[in-house]
Amino acid sequence: MHRRSAFACLLAACSGPAVATTLVYTPVNPNFGGSPLNGPNLLNEANAQNYYKNPGASGSAGAKQLTPLQQFQQELQQAVLSRIAQSVTGGIVNAQGQLVPGTIQTSDFIINISQVSPGVLQITTTDKSTGQTTSFQVSDNNNGEPGL
Repeated sequence: MHRRSAFACLLAACSGPAVATTLVYTPVNPNFGGSPLNGPNLLNEANAQNYYKNPGASGSAGAKQLTPLQQFQQELQQAVLSRIAQSVTGGIVNAQGQLVPGTIQTSDFIINISQVSPGVLQITTTDKSTGQTTSFQVSDNNNGEPGL
């Protein structure tokens, strides 16, 4: 027994002082104060564990993926429509940028610009194939001259 006591005293004498620090909680999730660099990793882990599939969504983002040919066709169509809109705009706007009352007809649309009251023009667009119309009013912004 005496040996054990001597060994315990020797061990206590040879050991250094005990050092302790304060435990600090650091959150991982950026929503709760964690590093913003953890966000993508946490999102990827959550998506990997998410087995729910939205039945209303088609594809990964819910949007239809277009082939390169379909994308080209869509861009070409937008370019043609833009050119038509520019030519029509040239016929309804004078050199000062003011709308001119009158009617413009294209192969698919009738655009009627009429003065509703002093300083207020109404633009009505009619689809020739369906008969649907849409209209809006433009008020005076150029000292008595209606404009865009």
